[in-house]
Amino acid sequence: MNRPDFAHTDLGALPEGDLRFLVENMPRAGTSYEEIAQVIGELPTTLESMLTSDYVFELIRNRERLLLDVSPFLLFSILLRRSLGRPRSPLERRVINYLANLLALFIHTDRLYRVEPGDAEPHTYVVELMQEMLEADPRREFVTCAHIGNYALWLTGLQFGWLEHRHRFGRRPVSPEYYAETGRAHFDRAARHHMARDFDLQDVFLRLAMMFDHYRKGLNHMRSHFMSAA
Repeated sequence: MNRPDFAHTDLGALPEGDLRFLVENMPRAGTSYEEIAQVIGELPTTLESMLTSDYVFELIRNRERLLLDVSPFLLFSILLRRSLGRPRSPLERRVINYLANLLALFIHTDRLYRVEPGDAEPHTYVVELMQEMLEADPRREFVTCAHIGNYALWLTGLQFGWLEHRHRFGRRPVSPEYYAETGRAHFDRAARHHMARDFDLQDVFLRLAMMFDHYRKGLNHMRSHFMSAA
């Protein structure tokens, strides 16, 4: 069974160029013993610690034309860890990796509005997606359910200001909280779908359902503090 493109929770999506970027920009030791000892003490020893290190964060924050040098997945992997805090458990790392991969997909508008790549018709309304989910076969039901959760998190995390403005001044009846509740409900439903076990996503989806606001606020922080500079 083909794995959905959003169903990745590890760092395997890092291309060789990203790994080279991380290694080639590691801090270099100075000439004195004190400088060498300081670098050895601070040097990241794993890929995860590289992604949460201050030196990598400052490197991407200060680098011009960043997206020409690293992949979107690496960029979001670093910024999410800075916005959400250093992950303290394997599950937290898997959720952040999931979100980094998702954001790397959703920077392409064509993918954002399609349940799967190659779909003939885009969907911009959640109610359309809900209707399709009810009429779908089990696999399509699962990926549509997950897409609704993903889309709701993207909207409330990265487009919250636009949603709120549209609700207040555009006379739209749908509030940001509606999308948040929709996201929680569909992540929970996706977690309980039998295909979540096939792709090892049950705990990831359940955490996103239970801590939706935490991740929404983290995405909002990332957009507000880092993305305009990136």
